[in-house]
Order: sequence, then C-alpha cells, then structure tokens
Amino acid sequence: MQLQKKVFLLILCITVSLTCCGNYSHSKDWFDDAVIYEVNLRQYTEDGTISAFREHLPRLKELGVEILWFMPIYPISEVKRNGTLGSYYSVQDYKAVNSEFGTFQEFKELVEECHEMDFKVILDWVPNHTGWDNQWIYDHPEWYTQVDGQIIHPAGTNWTDVADLNYDNLEMQDAMIDALSYWIRETDIDGYRCDVAGRVPVDFWKKAITELNSIKPIFMLAEDGSNMSLLSNGFQANYGWSLFGTINNSSSGYGYASNIKRELLRVPVIYPDGSLPMNFITNHDENSWNGTTGERLGDCVDAMNVLIFTSPGIPLIYSGQEASLNKRLEFFEKDEIDWSDLSKQDFYKKLINLKKENPALWNNNTQSKMTFINTSNNHILIYIRQKDDNTVITIINLSNETVNTTCDFGDYAGEYTEYFSADKTSLSAQYSIDIAPFSYLVFTK
Repeated sequence: MQLQKKVFLLILCITVSLTCCGNYSHSKDWFDDAVIYEVNLRQYTEDGTISAFREHLPRLKELGVEILWFMPIYPISEVKRNGTLGSYYSVQDYKAVNSEFGTFQEFKELVEECHEMDFKVILDWVPNHTGWDNQWIYDHPEWYTQVDGQIIHPAGTNWTDVADLNYDNLEMQDAMIDALSYWIRETDIDGYRCDVAGRVPVDFWKKAITELNSIKPIFMLAEDGSNMSLLSNGFQANYGWSLFGTINNSSSGYGYASNIKRELLRVPVIYPDGSLPMNFITNHDENSWNGTTGERLGDCVDAMNVLIFTSPGIPLIYSGQEASLNKRLEFFEKDEIDWSDLSKQDFYKKLINLKKENPALWNNNTQSKMTFINTSNNHILIYIRQKDDNTVITIINLSNETVNTTCDFGDYAGEYTEYFSADKTSLSAQYSIDIAPFSYLVFTK
C-alpha cells in the first residue's frame, strides 16, 4: 500500500506540474491549430454592446476562429480624455465593465457562452498606465512615476491621456496581480493580451504569470516583438512585428522573396521552444492609425494572408477583415463596422481550415525545419513545411507582374492537391510555372 501511495503522489505531482506550466502550447491540444480573432466591441455593432456582439458568435464559430481577444472592456477615464468616447487603454477601474458595453454579469455570461461553444476568451490588459481618474491616483499617488512631485504620462510617448505606473513600488505590483487574478477567478477567462508588455519589468511578469497559472493554465500574448525574455517567463506568444514590417515593404510590386525568407528563418532561431509569434496584416492600431489593408497592401492582401496562415506562428484576424473592412475605424469615436458584405468570410474560413487540416502548419510546429525552394526569380517565394507524412508547399508571387519560374523541388517532387482549387497536381523535380501578379498556390499532401 505504501508503494501504491507513493506512485499515486508522484503521478499527482507530475499532473499538477504539467497543468500549471507556462508552456501552454504543449499542455493544451486546442492551441495547436488555433487562430486569434480580435474583437473591437465598440465598433462591432450599432449598439456596441456585449449583448449585441453575442449575436455574432454563431458566425464566428462557423468561421473557425478559436481564441477571442477582446479589446479593453473596462470603464474609460474622463479626465484628459481623448475624443468623445476616449481610449480603451485609459483605464478608470481595473475591476469593472464599461457601462457603455454592458454589465459585469453580461460579460461573465458571454464568457460562459463562449466556453460552451469551445471558444477561448482573452482580455486586453493595460499594465503600464492608468487613466487620470483611476482611484489608484487618489489613494496611492506613490504608485505612479513622478518628476518633481508630479505624476507624468509614459515617457517618450504622446499618450497624455494616461498616467505612468511605477513598477518599483511592490504594493502596486501586488494590486496589479490582484486585478489580473480577479478576472480569471470571477469570469473564468483564459488569458490576456498585454498592452506594451515590454515597458513592464520581466520580473513582474514572471511573478504575475506564475500566480495566474496557479488559478488555471492561461494563454499570454505580449504586445512586444523584441524582448524575447518575456517568452521565457510565461508568455506563449508575442507580436510578429518584424515580419509585419517586411510584409508592408514587400507589397509595392517589388517585393523580394529573400527579405521574407530571412524573417521566417528567424523564428526557430530566436524563439524559445514552445513560444511563437502572432502574425498579422492588420490590428486595431494599424487600421486606425496607419491605414486599411487595402491602403497599405493593395492587391497583395490575399497573398499576405496566405503567408501568415502558412508560416510559423499563430495568425490574427481583426474585426471586419472578413467583411472587407475598407475604412480606418475611429479610435476615440463611434464608427460601426459595415457587415453587409461578408464575401471574404469563406476565404478566411478556408485559410483556417487549411491550418486545422495540416499538422505541418500547427502552432506547436514552429521549431521544425522549414525548407525554401530555389527559383529563377527573386519575386517568387516558395517554402515547404512538413510534419510526419503531412507536407505543405506555399508559392507566392510578390510582384505585380506575371512571372515564369522554374522550381527545384528535388526530393519533394510528387503528387499534391492545390488547396484552393482542389486540383490534383504532379510536381516534378524541376517544375516550371507561370504565376499571376500577387497570386499564390498552396499544395498539400
């Protein structure tokens, strides 16, 4: 009996260790083929409420996204507010729901419904600063960064509507962890997207995420693309800023495959095992401040979507992309998304299914070998991802001209299915192809 008891305790300890570990991608099967969808609640519907958004859940389920990232839902400060409605990222109260969106109970019920539909829910968290009428300022001014006795906005920014928090103050750190824990305990959310995570000390994140994982295993996304130590201290993903910048620079009609190749080769080198970049062609900031995907990428939009869904990382879809969002949404005002044209819904659904159906593209496969195929033209990008007996070959023309190229497939030659057309294709060792401007082919077997 003593031996059986020891074996039971050993198994229990191992189970607890695996459940609480930060390496979420290895501990949760659902994460393997997941796609993130960013919800801009204010602009999503005419009402801009939690209740109105819930009507879209069946459509999002049909789309196939699995992680719903909600932009901040907290009350917005009125002091020094930008615009009429203010910035989501100027938090007045970390433990409440903006009354414009609904009630705390409505959000809790939304999370319950999402879980019943097999969605995961992550909240946008703002750890670097608060609004100027957050109660913390009145009760604990020492929790804020001060110069000559005056609380300041974050240094080096124009974010004058927010006050910078002082992470040298351990009481403030404890209050922040308490607030983070609150939403997990009270609403059962599944993690956080952390705003400007790199401006917050890594030691804080390590302590905070350890405590949060003791409540339940969580998914943590850092809005940061350079501080890789965040990924060794609890975050599973960060922003693929470097690839995003290269995508923008490669969409003018003179994109060079070598530039994107360089970015894709960085992933297994610089990312700790079990972590990955979140890849995107737009998000709330890019759309509002830098332009729509049409403005920035032109005719290359679909090709760049294919790139982020077939390259190492977890893809992001922003609110309205499936409705061909063609305007810069106002950030501080009401500016409803037009859902009348859902013609791109099927395109994104196919991309999501492509990822789900091919383990070579899964999120736990970022450390695997990626093979690039030599071609006779530097505007043609060809790469192969493989896992066990599953192979995916992606071909993208980054130029605004039809290109004829010869591909050296070598040992990868064989019988494939072109995913979007469903045509059976025999790829020979030396394969010649004409590929139209900004077009793409994805072969699977």
